[in-house]
Amino acid sequence: MTDVSADAEENPDHRLSAAPTEFDAVRDALVEWYEADHRDYPWRRTDSSYAILVSEVMSQQTQLDRVVPAWEAFLDRWPTVSDLAAADRADVVSFWSSHSLGYNNRAKYLHEAANQVESEYDGEFPRTPEELQNLMGVGPYTANAVASFAFNNGDAVVDTNVKRVLHRAFDVPDEDAAFETAAAELMPEGESRVWNNAIMELGGVACTKTPTCDESGCPWRRWCHAYETDDFTAPDVPTQPSFEGSRRQMRGRVIRILGEYDELALDALGPRVRVDYGGETGREWLRKLVDDLASDGLVAVVDADDEPDSETSVRLRR
Repeated sequence: MTDVSADAEENPDHRLSAAPTEFDAVRDALVEWYEADHRDYPWRRTDSSYAILVSEVMSQQTQLDRVVPAWEAFLDRWPTVSDLAAADRADVVSFWSSHSLGYNNRAKYLHEAANQVESEYDGEFPRTPEELQNLMGVGPYTANAVASFAFNNGDAVVDTNVKRVLHRAFDVPDEDAAFETAAAELMPEGESRVWNNAIMELGGVACTKTPTCDESGCPWRRWCHAYETDDFTAPDVPTQPSFEGSRRQMRGRVIRILGEYDELALDALGPRVRVDYGGETGREWLRKLVDDLASDGLVAVVDADDEPDSETSVRLRR
């Protein structure tokens, strides 16, 4: 077995130690494996920067199989970035909530980003990771993903799946700088679209928490440190908090319910949000919840002039 792993003492930058010819074999093996068979998500069949941005935002902390119908419905309703920019923001937020996509702020930011593309970039998406980060709600990871998959112009993606692959296959230390260095060294120049898809696919279907090396035909078994040593430990993966009963779920319910009404009084809204409305989850709890949504610009809280609490009502901000 060829040693492709880095030795921390001899190689303080944690660069991979394979010879250039071995790097070519590593790269070719992964790309051939990916192109032979991979999960067929619809956003992998397009280079539309708008459609890819929508998929990336929807995919944050949401299972990809659940994203597919929401992504298709979203693009059916707002097929272009100009359509989304012209949409009522409350409609976009209501759509987001009704499809249980979590964190309604993402819908708000996506709508604002569409308006930026229209007003600041003449309807054409910026093409580099650096420029894409100028769009509202687009951080480094999402910007790089859009640059990679839409324009083939990105850097090496380093997400949880990629870290797991690099740590196991090439014994890369569990340090962000080491992962960034190793990922950049492995990615073939000018091939960010296929490479980033391929290495994330490897982590998503073969090098999972419980790896299926032989069953999935992992293309890196020949070089893999974990496969050789039978030590498949990997960096810790944060546990996603339970959605059921969470504040995030309740926020989504408020938005979804308000999408059905022009305006609702707090005491009319409360029982629709949760069946146990009252006591610790009564008016004070609900008021804090809607005030939080108001701070995010998603709803408007309307207090009566004479009795601020008794007639307080809420409506979606449009």
